[in-house]
Amino acid sequence: MLSESKNESQLEELTEKPALAGKILVVDDDRNLVELVKMKLKSANYEVTTVLQAEKAKEAVKSDAFDLAIVDLRLTNQDGLSLMEEIHAIRPEMPVIILTGHGSIESAVEAIKRGAYSYLTKPFDPREVLMQIARALENHTLAKENQRLKKLLQDRFGFANIITKSEKMQLILETVSRIAGTESTVFIHGESGTGKELIAKAVHLASERKDKPFVAINCAALPETLLESELFGHEKGSFTGAVRSTKGLFSQAHEGTIFLDEIGDMPLSIQVKLLRVIEERQFYPIGSETPVRVNVRIIVATNKDLENEVKQGRFREDLFYRIHVIPIRLPPLRERQGDIPYLAEYFLKRHCERMKKNIKGFTPEAMKKLMLHDWPGNVRELENTIEYAVVMAQQDVITEELVLQTKAPSDGVTPEAGLLRNVLLHDAPSKSLKEARAEFEKAYLIGLLERSGGSAAQAAQIAGKYRADFYDLLKKHNIKIADFKKPK
Repeated sequence: MLSESKNESQLEELTEKPALAGKILVVDDDRNLVELVKMKLKSANYEVTTVLQAEKAKEAVKSDAFDLAIVDLRLTNQDGLSLMEEIHAIRPEMPVIILTGHGSIESAVEAIKRGAYSYLTKPFDPREVLMQIARALENHTLAKENQRLKKLLQDRFGFANIITKSEKMQLILETVSRIAGTESTVFIHGESGTGKELIAKAVHLASERKDKPFVAINCAALPETLLESELFGHEKGSFTGAVRSTKGLFSQAHEGTIFLDEIGDMPLSIQVKLLRVIEERQFYPIGSETPVRVNVRIIVATNKDLENEVKQGRFREDLFYRIHVIPIRLPPLRERQGDIPYLAEYFLKRHCERMKKNIKGFTPEAMKKLMLHDWPGNVRELENTIEYAVVMAQQDVITEELVLQTKAPSDGVTPEAGLLRNVLLHDAPSKSLKEARAEFEKAYLIGLLERSGGSAAQAAQIAGKYRADFYDLLKKHNIKIADFKKPK
């Protein structure tokens, strides 16, 4: 118990309120002590309930939602550790601090082993009590936020990564929960198909901006002139075809979050303008002399090594350091192979429900094949593989033959297969394999664009490619989408 001679001086020390406040239950059979603790905690902006008996404590926990309990180790009718365990049976997540005047290393270790957050001995320093409470509540809040974030992701997106067993992904989710409440720029790096946009949405939805817009754009999907207009807007008549003034995506994302995917493909001229937005939170729409101010959180993502891009002169160094504030690296699927069975089962269930098929699972051989594959397309490639298997399956299990197919079905020749045959058989003697592949790839892309009427989205979907990757292929072969647009 606190010594009476120190009471007044210690009370004066508790004038500064901690950053965290909460609802606290104090259990001790010493009436003077509980009243003193109650007075000190209330002066520190905590709501306090005190009880003198274990039974009353259990009733209080059942009827009210406390953030933390302080329990004396030696109560009249029950020891504090057994009471703590009964409290945890009612509210498993609530931290408990054990308080005793009979301190020993053995009882401290026992208390922690049985689930206590921490351990304090009497007479105690009131500042130490407040510090322990603040730490316990902070950890408790973080744990609840992690749980909320996981449920949020699962409910909003139904994305399989959330059921990951990978320690790397668990750490990423923890990072997301820690940074969501800040305004700092987030830099997400990862290969195509690892879920960069999912993590960006998670940051947004776990933040105070969650009810405001989340606006995403792929910087590799548009040519330079269109990208600038999309991002910053334009005034009527500012260029040919600008028949009306248009708000850009930065304006649309005001008070919310803007996600710049594949920022490594952003042209240098637009990088300059983006740097201004980050530094000043304002920009000029094309053709306007009036600046537009915006309040946005910026999240960027790339699959490129931007430090190398800086060295090669393809990315501004000052912009790199502006966006590389909170880096998150998403591991490729090959670095978390243990997740493959869980992801595969999830995608199987999802596509079976969508296609109204009843497939029970995978044969051991099929699962082995999935586990041994390198997955250059990561989770997106895995989902496409499972979707194909579900479409083609005629039994109630996915067999080895249905996963990771590399050949078209033998009962028909697709136009693309015909192109390949012409290239590889008709002209094969006069071409190297590399030349033949390149020629087929170009012919294949042209065929897709002709069939889709110049729709890049439709052509990329048919090809099974992420749109940014599809644009890279078009650029590689100097193919212009405009040449295939159908006249209106």
